[in-house]
Amino acid sequence: MQKYNSRKEVPDKYKWDLSAFFKDDNDFYERIEEATKKVNELEEYINCTKDAKKLYEFLNKEIKTSSLCQDLYAYAFLINDQELGVASSIDKKNKAENLYTTLENNTSFFAPELLKLNKEEYDQLFIKEPKLNEFKANLDDIYREKEHILSESEEKIISTLTNAMNSYDDISSNILNSQHNYGSITLEDGTTQEIASNNYRFLMHNKNREIRKEIYEKFNKVLTQYSSTNASLLNSYVNMEDKLAKIRHFNDSWEARLFGLNLSNKVFETLKQTTEENLDKMQKYYNIRKKVLKLDKMYPYDLYIDIANSDKEYSIEEAQEIILNAIKPLGEEYQEKFKKIFDNHYIDYCQYKGKCSGAYSFSTIDQDSRILMSFNGTLEGVSTIAHEGGHNVHHQYIKENNPPQYRHASSIIAEVASLTNECLLSSYLAENSETNQEKLTGLANIIDVIISNLYEAVREGKTEQEMYETVKNNSPITKEFMDEATHKLLKQYYGNTVELDDEYCKNGWIRRSHYYMNFYLYSYAICIAVAATVASKILSGDKEMLNNYLKFLKVGSDKWPKEAFEVLGINLEDKEVYENAIKYFDELLNKFESIYDSIEVK
Repeated sequence: MQKYNSRKEVPDKYKWDLSAFFKDDNDFYERIEEATKKVNELEEYINCTKDAKKLYEFLNKEIKTSSLCQDLYAYAFLINDQELGVASSIDKKNKAENLYTTLENNTSFFAPELLKLNKEEYDQLFIKEPKLNEFKANLDDIYREKEHILSESEEKIISTLTNAMNSYDDISSNILNSQHNYGSITLEDGTTQEIASNNYRFLMHNKNREIRKEIYEKFNKVLTQYSSTNASLLNSYVNMEDKLAKIRHFNDSWEARLFGLNLSNKVFETLKQTTEENLDKMQKYYNIRKKVLKLDKMYPYDLYIDIANSDKEYSIEEAQEIILNAIKPLGEEYQEKFKKIFDNHYIDYCQYKGKCSGAYSFSTIDQDSRILMSFNGTLEGVSTIAHEGGHNVHHQYIKENNPPQYRHASSIIAEVASLTNECLLSSYLAENSETNQEKLTGLANIIDVIISNLYEAVREGKTEQEMYETVKNNSPITKEFMDEATHKLLKQYYGNTVELDDEYCKNGWIRRSHYYMNFYLYSYAICIAVAATVASKILSGDKEMLNNYLKFLKVGSDKWPKEAFEVLGINLEDKEVYENAIKYFDELLNKFESIYDSIEVK
């Protein structure tokens, strides 16, 4: 796999094309000025809820203005992440963020004003101006928050302060990705590789155990030095979320999250209970790892290496071809939408120092998403393209089938689209590979996805709940608290399968950007359970599920998650959906072990 020292060395064909947002920086700054004028005009619509026609005019103007502001923010965000610390990129991002703050300030009058209406006055709006029904789902969503929206002046204060303060994730990302010097490692071929946050996982796939241990210790030694700073950032973020929830008359941030999703606590309690009743399946997986790696004792630095022991390295072009073949069961239309990702240069593939680590898909109301990743030639990289590409295609479907005001998917919906693709990818590799070793690689990929997105997501989701609970009880989130909370759940979930060193095994929380996303992790667990069901049925030839799934991908944000899942015939409060996922996981483990044992016998 070609390695790059800087963005300048990366071929253009492996960089994303952002020109659909803005032609160049001059275009960006001109549109900032245009957007600023449009944002300021929105203040003219104060008291618009007294006139149904003026209200309709405001809603149309607001969505168009928001769309432009989203594009400006996305462009600035993407430019900044492709090369962190560049002054001109920081300037763009600051200007876009300030514009968003102004947009929120200038529209902060609306929700309080709408909520002053009694039910009869509210219903009369749709009679006086029937076209308002185009926005009814959004308006209903606001009106249901009658008890949780404050006065106009209070909403403006909250908006201003939140945007001014909410930079904790950015600070953490900059510290992890561009401020630390993690040292370097000498590989077996004599070459030296610099250790960085965005190549750590790749380096930890090294087959040499001593090299893995050295990387693990060097990386975590630096993380530990800054762990108190990261704990302070988390403490500030969680405090902000907790206080905002209470200001809005929720008991806590978790209640606010449930309200926002319109889901019951039973969904998440059932998820946690079912997962923890089946920790033996997770521990079975780690015992298989131990057997495959031929280890008497397994340590945290042994958890990254591929259990299929595959040396296969994929080019970006090979990854593209594999994915297009893997998603064939979803039909020609879906394939064409995925091919559009490659043809239009929607992905920024390559890794180098200074690029934001991790992977994401970032879309706006009017633009297809752009995908950031650090492709490293492994199957994990191929899987990342399938995953993030699933988000992109999902948004294409939403954009084509919904008006601008409903072109958003809740995370608890969106992750089904990405994880279903990962299931299909692994199934394709397991069924179509020429050798048993390649089949094992395909199986190992989806097994690891389920471990990460079900078991680990629930574990870390529980840690997150403990964070919010301790802040709710007026105690601070400290390094010691995070270390203890992480270590306690690691011991519960891993049992006796992994030797947990006291010094570094607890550091995973420092790198977990999802902790800055207010209970986002549970979405992964729910979605892998649903995705496993969807993929297995489609692969078995269930045409009804295929048709329902394509309908599901078209559902816009005018529907609640519960309604969207009903399209698939799934009830999230039912234990069965999570038991099915774990049963599927166990079957994969058995299949993997059977193939592996047959190889060992030979």
